[in-house]
Amino acid sequence: MKLNIVPARTGVLWFKLGVRTFFKQPLALSGLFFMFMAVMSVLTLIPVIGNVLALALLPGATLGLMAATEETTKGKFPMPTVLLSAFKAGRQQLRAMLVLGLLYAAGFLLVLAISATLDGGKFAHLYLIGGSMSAETLQESDFESAVLLAMLLYMPLSLLFWHAPALVHWHGVAPVKSLFFSMVACLRNFWAFTVYSLVWLGAFIAMGMVVAVIAAVIGSPEAVSGIMFPVAMLMAAMFFTSIYFSFRDCFDDSTNLVPKAPADPVG
Repeated sequence: MKLNIVPARTGVLWFKLGVRTFFKQPLALSGLFFMFMAVMSVLTLIPVIGNVLALALLPGATLGLMAATEETTKGKFPMPTVLLSAFKAGRQQLRAMLVLGLLYAAGFLLVLAISATLDGGKFAHLYLIGGSMSAETLQESDFESAVLLAMLLYMPLSLLFWHAPALVHWHGVAPVKSLFFSMVACLRNFWAFTVYSLVWLGAFIAMGMVVAVIAAVIGSPEAVSGIMFPVAMLMAAMFFTSIYFSFRDCFDDSTNLVPKAPADPVG
């Protein structure tokens, strides 16, 4: 396995490939994403344990969406069973993926525990237990500080796990090593991922502005929420589709476990 260092403009290419690939199989890929979200949402209905279980399954579920993208690049129709790709690759890989999921859950819970030092655990309680909080509580400085700290701490956690599921699944890398390789790949390709993130941020902001304009033209503020949610979900599905290409271009393997899609010029 070889780490590739890609130019900053590759971040734009990942965005373009994600959107373009999504529209090759929009019904299949959006349907798989909604299935993924539905399963995660159902699990979170179980107090505490459900959220932890959802966290532990997230790396494997993300790999399933990446596998669906790979199927689409081959001209195939991704079936719902592709979401289980991480758990059907043999006992050894199943064990490795479960370990990776437990590490992710532990890392996320650690982030919440550290944030709890600022607000006494209000944000952690809201995430794990659920329930409602008053507008005053949500606007308290300690609660806002805890949310901000959690977001900052989640960034390195996301880098550790960005490539890890794919490395475990397609390259047979051990879970702990996959975290190291994932972090190194993200840092060595820092500018490509920065451009990638900024392009997607701009896309989501532009989408919000378009929806707001449409709602203003219609003259119904309530239309914003009615239009925003499904459009945001479709954008999120495109984003998850693009993740596959960021992995594909950052790593090369002589065994060709992850076949390259046809080259697409950046322009």
